[in-house]
Amino acid sequence: MSDSIWGYQPTVGFAAGLDLIGYKVEATDGSIGKVDRHSDDVDSAYLVVDTGVWIFGRHVLLPAGLVKSVDQAERKIYVDLTKDQIKDSPEFDKDKHLGDAGYHEQVGGYYQTHRGI
Repeated sequence: MSDSIWGYQPTVGFAAGLDLIGYKVEATDGSIGKVDRHSDDVDSAYLVVDTGVWIFGRHVLLPAGLVKSVDQAERKIYVDLTKDQIKDSPEFDKDKHLGDAGYHEQVGGYYQTHRGI
């Protein structure tokens, strides 16, 4: 992992400008949903995943540094987390996720703690 959890790793197969909306997101133990929105901004890259019925329509914010790989042919994104780690993540706040450094610290801190980063 790089120092920033909010940036894609160079080895994941992501190219700036790639539209990931609709890509399926796979945890280490199964599918968690589809990308609803994303950003590839430097030091603020993320995925917002719509979990659908898996956890009752909840959306989760995943920092881009958690992405293991992007398979453009299959339209899938693989993250280095379990379903339980994602299910137990901080509640996605659509009003705070843009421009609230404290919220990003909270979310990033959760994932760093649960991944041992």
